[in-house]
Amino acid sequence: MRAFDLHAQTLLQTIFSARRDVRGKHFQSTPIEDEVLRKILEAAISAPSVGFSQPWKFIIVQNVAKREAIYNEFVSENAKAAKLFDETPLYASLKLEGIKESPLNIAVLYQKPTKTVLGQTTQKKMGEYSVVCAIQNLWLMARAHNIGVGWVSILRPKKVKKILGIGDEYKLIGYLTMGYVSEFLDEPELLKLGWEEKKTLNEVVEWV
Repeated sequence: MRAFDLHAQTLLQTIFSARRDVRGKHFQSTPIEDEVLRKILEAAISAPSVGFSQPWKFIIVQNVAKREAIYNEFVSENAKAAKLFDETPLYASLKLEGIKESPLNIAVLYQKPTKTVLGQTTQKKMGEYSVVCAIQNLWLMARAHNIGVGWVSILRPKKVKKILGIGDEYKLIGYLTMGYVSEFLDEPELLKLGWEEKKTLNEVVEWV
C-alpha cells in the first residue's frame, strides 16, 4: 500500500481550499478534452459506496434544447425562491447557475436498489450519500485540472428527469455545470458578498 508524503498532503489540502462553486459569469466556452473528462469521471467512480454498491450514473447533457428546458425550469423555481428572500435585496443580484454558459452539464443519478444492500438496511439513504461522495470526488479532480464545477440545486428533480427522459429507477442527486473558467475566486463568492460568515473549526467540533 502506497504511503503519501508531506508534499502530497499539502497539495491535497491546497485543492480542498481552492475548490469553488462556480457560477455562469465565470465559465469559458473552451471545451473540456475527452481524456480530461474521463479522468474526472474516473475519480468520481473511485468514491466510497455503501456495500460496494456503486449506485451512481452520470448523464452528460449536450442537447441544446434539453439544456434550455432545464434552464427554464431553473428560472421558474428561482422566481419562487426569490419571494422567500424578499427581505434580502442581495438575492436578486446573485448569479446562481451556469446552465447555458458552461460547456458541460452533468446530471448525477442514484440507481435505486432492486435487492437488499449491505450497510443500507438501517440507514436507507446511505446509497444516496454514496453518490454525493462521487460528486465530491468529481469536483476535486475537476479543480485539480483547473476546471470549475457548479451545483445547481434550484431545480425540481422530477422535472429534470422528465426533460432528460430518465426512468423511475433513478433519483436525481445533483445537476452540475462544468467548464474552464476565467478565474477562481480567492474566497467562496457568498462569503465575499457577506451572505454568510465562515465557521471556525471550534464552532463545528465537539468532544464527548
